[in-house]
Amino acid sequence: MGAVLATISASGCAGQAARSPRARLVPVVIETERGNIEAVLDSTHAPLTAANFLRYVDAQLFDSARFFRAVRLDNQPNDSVKIQVIQVALSRANGRGEFPPIPLERTSETGLRHVDGVLSMARSRPNTATSSFSIVIGEQPSMDFGGHRQPDGQGFAVFGRVTKGMDVVHAIQAGETNGQNLKTPVRIIRIRRK
Repeated sequence: MGAVLATISASGCAGQAARSPRARLVPVVIETERGNIEAVLDSTHAPLTAANFLRYVDAQLFDSARFFRAVRLDNQPNDSVKIQVIQVALSRANGRGEFPPIPLERTSETGLRHVDGVLSMARSRPNTATSSFSIVIGEQPSMDFGGHRQPDGQGFAVFGRVTKGMDVVHAIQAGETNGQNLKTPVRIIRIRRK
């Protein structure tokens, strides 16, 4: 674990966790048809959100999920506040539903920020996040508490960070899109604890 922490930027969530004597980082692997993405979940600073994500992992609900959305600067013509992310949605083909929504762990409370490579929960209104998550590309302060990507200014919950595989993230983001939807979604084979 020490070697993993040494490779993570101090500006992100895992960097903050590295400074905490009781930090708990949970490593996971997102296996996709384009390659693997390794990440650590910050269960110290975002315990509810990390536990929720692991609940989906342990129930194998991310098996056959898809990266369906690739948000780039060139495909947001109507957005006054632009971001860059790729986003996951569960497969509806498995016929299994989602767990109940979780409370929003605001970045103003966790101290985590939307920097390059963080995992962030998708949501519509506060306290509506379930399973969909994004991987952030570049610094996106408009997704933090007080930012204006969401009109309510409450931001999104950061709960982890990519430690290896950002080349896979960039390849997914570069895929051909219809608006922001990938024309060929990228299948997640599974997400597992490492």
